[in-house]
Amino acid sequence: MLNPWSRALPVAVALATLSCAVSAQQQALAFNLPAGPLAATLNAIASQSGQIISLDPALVQGRQAPAVRGQMSAEQALQAALAGSGLQLLVTGSGHFSVVQGVSVDGALELGATSITEVRNLATTEGSNSYAARVTTIGKGEHTLKEIPQSVSVMTRKQMDDQGLTNLKDAANQTTGLVGQQGVGKGMILMSRGFQIDDWQYDGVPIPRNTYSLGNWATQDLIFFDRIEFLRGASGLLQGTGSPGGAINLVRKRGQDKPTVTVTGKAGSWDHYGLQLDAGGPLNQQGTIRGRFVADEDQSQSFIDYEWSKTHSLYGALDFDLSPDTTVGVGVSYSDNTSRPMLRGLPRYADGRPVDVPRSTYTGARWNHSEIDVTTVFADLDHRFNDDWKVHAAAVYMSESNDSLHQRVQTTGQGLNPDGSGVQYANWYTDFDSTKVGLDAYVNGHFETLGLQQELILGGNYSQLKTDDVFARTFINGGNIFDIDHDRPKPSYDSLMRDGGRATASEYDVRQKGLYGSWRVKLAEPLTVVLGSRVSWYDFRYSSVITQGNTVTVADPSVMTETGVVTPYAGIIYDLTQEWAAYASYTDVFQPQSELDAAQSVLKPIVGSNYEVGLKGELMDGRVNTSFAVFRYDQNNRAITDASAQCGSGDCSKASGKVRSQGFEAEISGEVMPDLQLFAGYTYTTTTYIKDPENEGKVFNQWTPKHMLRVWSDYRLPGDWSRVSAGLGFSSQSHTLGYESTFDVPGYTVWNARLAYQLTPEVSVAVNANNLFDKHYIASGYNQLGGNNNYGEPRNMMFSVKYTPQF
Repeated sequence: MLNPWSRALPVAVALATLSCAVSAQQQALAFNLPAGPLAATLNAIASQSGQIISLDPALVQGRQAPAVRGQMSAEQALQAALAGSGLQLLVTGSGHFSVVQGVSVDGALELGATSITEVRNLATTEGSNSYAARVTTIGKGEHTLKEIPQSVSVMTRKQMDDQGLTNLKDAANQTTGLVGQQGVGKGMILMSRGFQIDDWQYDGVPIPRNTYSLGNWATQDLIFFDRIEFLRGASGLLQGTGSPGGAINLVRKRGQDKPTVTVTGKAGSWDHYGLQLDAGGPLNQQGTIRGRFVADEDQSQSFIDYEWSKTHSLYGALDFDLSPDTTVGVGVSYSDNTSRPMLRGLPRYADGRPVDVPRSTYTGARWNHSEIDVTTVFADLDHRFNDDWKVHAAAVYMSESNDSLHQRVQTTGQGLNPDGSGVQYANWYTDFDSTKVGLDAYVNGHFETLGLQQELILGGNYSQLKTDDVFARTFINGGNIFDIDHDRPKPSYDSLMRDGGRATASEYDVRQKGLYGSWRVKLAEPLTVVLGSRVSWYDFRYSSVITQGNTVTVADPSVMTETGVVTPYAGIIYDLTQEWAAYASYTDVFQPQSELDAAQSVLKPIVGSNYEVGLKGELMDGRVNTSFAVFRYDQNNRAITDASAQCGSGDCSKASGKVRSQGFEAEISGEVMPDLQLFAGYTYTTTTYIKDPENEGKVFNQWTPKHMLRVWSDYRLPGDWSRVSAGLGFSSQSHTLGYESTFDVPGYTVWNARLAYQLTPEVSVAVNANNLFDKHYIASGYNQLGGNNNYGEPRNMMFSVKYTPQF
C-alpha cells in the first residue's frame, strides 16, 4: 500500500516554498507599546518598522488600541493594534499596508470596496490572538453576535490551541451549555438544552452525522477548522428538522493572504506523541490563488490497560479569485483512526453504586479493533453582484466507514451482584458504511426602502444520508467484573453466526430539502426586527433484515414523509447603547417520528416552540463579547404508549406527550483586561415531563446537568516577562441521573492549566496539564446499570514545541 505521506510531504514542501517566494515580509521586532490612542500606536509601529501604512485619519479618530508587546513582525503588531477596532488590515502587492473599514462601531458589516476574500477574513479567527469573534456565519451571511437574537458562542482557533482541544467532544465540554458524551459506540453524543444534535454543519451546510443502526460512532477532529460556531436553541430555520437544542457549524481553514508555515511536535502522558505540519498562503504573485495543507500524525496509549489509538489526517484546500467579486474554494480532508478501544465501559451494582475497580480497568479483549475512515470533499462559491448583493453556494460530500470487532461486558440482569458476578461477555462485529451529501445556496442583499435599512436572505438546502450497515453479536454468561478475561478466542462474523449469533443488516435513506428566507429591517435607529420562515420536505426510509441460525426475518420498512412543513421564526433587537442590545426571539421546530398509532398510521411529527429573551454586549471596541439569555422550549406530540391497541408484537403509541426545557445562561469572551483572554460560561437548565402517563413531573433528560460552569483564561505577563503566558481554567457541573433514573452520577470539577514561553520569534514551547488535581470521577453520559460508566482521564501532561518561520 502506498504511504500517503510519500505524496503529502512533497506537496507541503512545494506549498511552503511557493509561499515563501511570494512574500519576504517583515522581520521580527521587539514591541513594547502601552494601550493608547490607535493613531499613536499605528504611527509608532510604522516608525519602528519602517513600513508604509495608508489610511484615512477619520477611521482611527477616537479609537483606542490595546497594548502591543512581544517579539513579532510589523504585520502581526498592526493586527494586534487593530484587534476589536472594527478595522481591517490589507496588504498590497508591493508589501505596503492599508487600513480599511471592516466591522463598524455599531456592529453592522460594511463591505465598502473590499473583496469577497477580505469579507470572509473578517470572520476568520486564525491570527486574531483573541477569544472574541468579530462576526459569525452560522445564521447565513455575516453578522456580529449582537445582531443574532439567539444564544451564539464561537470557539476561536486561539482558544482551541491554548486549551489543547483536538476533537469536537472535548471542545463541546468547554463551551457554554454544550455537553459532549461518550455514546454506546466509538463516537460521541452532542447535547444542548437537553436535546441531541445529530445534524452538523460544515461551512454552513448541514448533514446528518450521527444516524447509525447501532449506537454512536460519529467522531470529528478539529485540526481542519478555523473555528466552531455554536447556536443554542431551536435551529429549524437553518436545517429543517434540526435539533431543538441547537446547531454547530465547523468552519474550515483556508489559505490566507500571507504565507504561513507551522510545524508542531508534542509528547505527553501515556506515550502520546504527535507531529503536525500546517502550511498555506498565496500561490501566485497576485495572491489570487491561495492554498492550505495540513498533515497530522497522532498516536497514544491510554490510562486504560491495553487501549491505544493512532490517527493519520490530511487536508488540502485551494481558493481561486476568479475576479475581485468571485471566489471559488475547494478542499478535501481525510482521517484514518485505528484503535483498540473499550466500549460500553463498566457496569454498576444493582443498587446503583459504582464498582470499585482501578481507573485502568479494561473490559475488552486484546483483539479489540476499530477503524474509522472519513473522507470529506468541500466546495463553495461566492459572487458579489455589487456592494449590496451577493450569492453564496456550498456543497459537502462525506464518505465514512466504521469497522470493529470487539468484546464488551454487561450485566445479565439489572446490575452486578454484590460479589461482582453477573457479568455477560458480548462479542460484536460491526461494518458501517455511509455517504452524506449536503447542498446549500442563498442570496444575501442589503437595500433601503422608505428610509428603512433592510437585509434579505433567500435560499435553499438539501441533504441525503445513505447507509449500508451490518452488525452481529453473541452473548456468553459467566464473568466477574473483578476477573475480566481479555484472552477469549477471537471471533469473526462467520464464527459469530455459527455460535448462534444474531446479525442485523440495515439501510437508511434519509432525504431533506427546504426553502428558507429571512428579512431584517431597521424600523428605527435602535430597533431591528427579524422575520423568517422555512418550508421543508422530509423523506425517511429504513429497512432491516435479521438473521439468526436458519431464520431470516425481513422487517417491514419504516417510512416517514413530511411535505411542505412551515417553520416560522421571529426576533427583535433593541440597541440600548452603542455597546448593548436587548433581544427576544421565537422559533418553531418539527421532528418526524416513526411510531404507529392504533390505526397503524405513523404519528404526526413532534412540534416545539422556542422562546428566548436576552442581553448582548460588544465591549471595549469589540474585543469582548458578553451575553445573558433566558429560554424556554416546549415540545408537543411526543409518542407515549397506548396499551389499548397492539402494533405488531407491542403496544401502539399516541402523540400526546409534552416536555419542557428551560433555564438561563451567561457568557463572556475576549480580552477583558490588557493581555488577559477570558472565556466563561454558566448554564442553568431543567428538563421536565409536562404531560406523560408514567413520567409526569420527572426529569426528561437524565444526562443534562442542572448547573454547568466552564472557565478558561490565558494571561501574557507584562514587561520583561512578556514572553511568558499562563493559562488556568476549570469545567464544573452538577450531578446527573443514570439511564434508569434510579441512581445519581455525582457532579465534578476538573481544573486544567497551561504555561507557555516564546523562546524566539519563531519557536515557542508550552505544557498543558489536564485534570490538574487528579479528580477521580465517572463522566456523565449514557450511564446505565448494565454499562456505559467511564472514568474521566486522570492527571496528564502534554508538552508541545511550535516552529513558525518568519517570512
